[in-house]
Amino acid sequence: MGHKVIDKEKYYRKGVFRHFSEDCKCSVSMSARIDVTVLAEYSKKKGTKFYLDFLYLLSKTLNSRDDYKMGYLWQTDELICYDVINPTQYVFHEDTETCTVVYTKYYEEYETFYKNALNDLEQAKKTREYGLDAQAHPNWFDASYIPWLSYDSLNIELPDGYLFFAPIINWGKYREENGRLMMPVTVRMNHAVADGYLVANVFRLLQRETDKFVLR
Repeated sequence: MGHKVIDKEKYYRKGVFRHFSEDCKCSVSMSARIDVTVLAEYSKKKGTKFYLDFLYLLSKTLNSRDDYKMGYLWQTDELICYDVINPTQYVFHEDTETCTVVYTKYYEEYETFYKNALNDLEQAKKTREYGLDAQAHPNWFDASYIPWLSYDSLNIELPDGYLFFAPIINWGKYREENGRLMMPVTVRMNHAVADGYLVANVFRLLQRETDKFVLR
């Protein structure tokens, strides 16, 4: 979990960071739909799980820019940027209607990521424990699929005084709209390290990565 320490005095968001980490501690949450028509077709054609294909693209997107890999070490009051962030996914147990946390490492190579992510899911199906261990996984971001609903909006709130900088991403069931498959995605980030532009940019980058992926 390598990281670099950010000099707060030289941080390009210095003023914004100070304001939203001291005066007005809050988060920014945005929901929008992305076009997954070609990705769904790709997954069906290749026989892969659409969910894991999307998880890979999401992980690649968030690792493409330092703004999405920020962290805060409260023990030393340091603003940091992780070298890599990994997805915390979940497996849902139909029998107990509960979830188990699944820690999956991000690999830039798709085949490696897919193989390991699939194995992580299979292993998690063997337990009914929640298994959250955030202290041992500081550079993991939350990636949660809500397959039962194609929602229009979703909000996740954290206490205002809690400087939690990892992105929290949710997505729901895709649905057909005007002949295209559109999927709701929600991005939540701490306002100290992200504003409307950076949150909206996740959707733009994610759509671009999705479109590029199917052309491989």
